[in-house]
Amino acid sequence: MHTIIVLGAGMVGRTIAIDLTNKHNVTLADFSQEALQSSKNKCNLLTTLELDVTQKEKLKQTLQPFDFVVCAVPGFLGFETLKAIIEAKKNVVDISFFPENSLELNDLAKRNNVTAIVDCGVAPGMDNIILGYYNEKLKLTDFECLVGGLPKVKKWPFNYKAPFSPIDVIEEYTRPARYVENGNVVVKDALTDVELVEFENIGTLESFNSDGLRSIIYTMPHIKNMKEKTLRYPGHVEYIKVLKESGFFNEKTININGLEVSPLDFTSKILFNEWKLGETENELTVMRVTVKGKNKNGAIEEITYNLLDTYCEETKTSSMARCTGYTAAAATNLFLEGLFKEKGVFPPELVGKYEECFYYFLNYLAQRNVIYTKTQI
Repeated sequence: MHTIIVLGAGMVGRTIAIDLTNKHNVTLADFSQEALQSSKNKCNLLTTLELDVTQKEKLKQTLQPFDFVVCAVPGFLGFETLKAIIEAKKNVVDISFFPENSLELNDLAKRNNVTAIVDCGVAPGMDNIILGYYNEKLKLTDFECLVGGLPKVKKWPFNYKAPFSPIDVIEEYTRPARYVENGNVVVKDALTDVELVEFENIGTLESFNSDGLRSIIYTMPHIKNMKEKTLRYPGHVEYIKVLKESGFFNEKTININGLEVSPLDFTSKILFNEWKLGETENELTVMRVTVKGKNKNGAIEEITYNLLDTYCEETKTSSMARCTGYTAAAATNLFLEGLFKEKGVFPPELVGKYEECFYYFLNYLAQRNVIYTKTQI
């Protein structure tokens, strides 16, 4: 049994912390007393701790007694928090999905003899793990990931609910999307190349460009074609584009009756209520990961993994929190059980490349009824 501290008591951080109490002593830390109390109400095995991660020295001091750290803070805090954890010489799994390039911390992690497994959620996360595994088996030419979290009940106009902060969702809609085509990195606006895609048991969804490839642009440069697209119910993109083109996502402040207001802050505030996922609201996560390449005999193989997961009534846990959080919990246990010992910063594709690690993730998730179904052509 190890002592673990989880930084961030949002929906996903709390889910990771509760799952890890099955085997470990877990402390959940957050700035919000309310979030900590709500987590404690769900699982009294948790120890809670009020903590401001922006106070770097205090954070490093706080981490000292713990065997392992999980970082589940909001994206805008992620890079600096992860850096402080590494400087504190603590091994860590990170799911803060910050915009900066995590590989910039690789040398620091090596110098501090630290293992940092980053981007370890559903996507980025499990899609990278699948890619890493098949990159060892096939000479890959193509990788595609389609992924989205959606409410079961559609509410006009957006037909969308966010299991995390609206500002992080808006970031996904405004950050330029990078994908790889014929070996070249192509940059397009997010929300472009909208296509309708059919999914079993759901029906038609729309996919659009988003900046989801992250680390694999750098770690898998030999794969000629790679893209990740976000999934929503049809019609969602059109409404988002209207807001975007009308300036509602601008960060530059405007003066309204003597008050300086950022349109983005205003929009986030409005959408927070519109998009807020109810504590027990039924929602689903859908993902399709496809890899294509030549096997040892020169024959082309195409392998697809499909995921459809829904809100869990039994544990009152959202699907997105399950699919994201249990992947991070799996990485934590996998490391603590000694299956991955390399030092440095590791995106999930560099962990999933090992067969034992790949199947550890799949089995860990399957035990929690998060099932990836494989088909092969």
